[in-house]
Amino acid sequence: MIHAQFETIHPFLDGNGRIGRLLITFWLCQQNILKYPLLYLSCYFKHNRLEYYDRLMAVRTKGDWEGWLKFFLKGIAQVSDEAIASAKEILVLRKELNKLVYDNGSLNHQRLLERLFEQPIITVNRASEFLEISYPTAKRVIDDFCSKGILKS
Repeated sequence: MIHAQFETIHPFLDGNGRIGRLLITFWLCQQNILKYPLLYLSCYFKHNRLEYYDRLMAVRTKGDWEGWLKFFLKGIAQVSDEAIASAKEILVLRKELNKLVYDNGSLNHQRLLERLFEQPIITVNRASEFLEISYPTAKRVIDDFCSKGILKS
């Protein structure tokens, strides 16, 4: 309901849509419904754009909160299912990469891999700083990851 109300008020000249969509996630976190801000309805709203606008308009003109809530909750369910599927894929990928790196890599390789799951974009400079190793050594680790398909340049 908070999103529909915010979109109805439309308080800013620009950015209301983006802020309104972020508001959903941040409110759910603030209410301890979500532990982390991992639920984004933007794609759902985009793929169902006409119904999204129709539902918002129906709230404004007819007070049709039931229609809005059904649409919104359907989106929550769909996005949640997609997030679960993505999380499972990430866990499988992590297991495969851990096996590859832990069986054949140095401690630097292992530590960098762990870091990549927290921060998937990295430079040689950042790797060097994080691993506390020289630039050439960090470059070798990153080059090795690129040759194994773990990273792309």
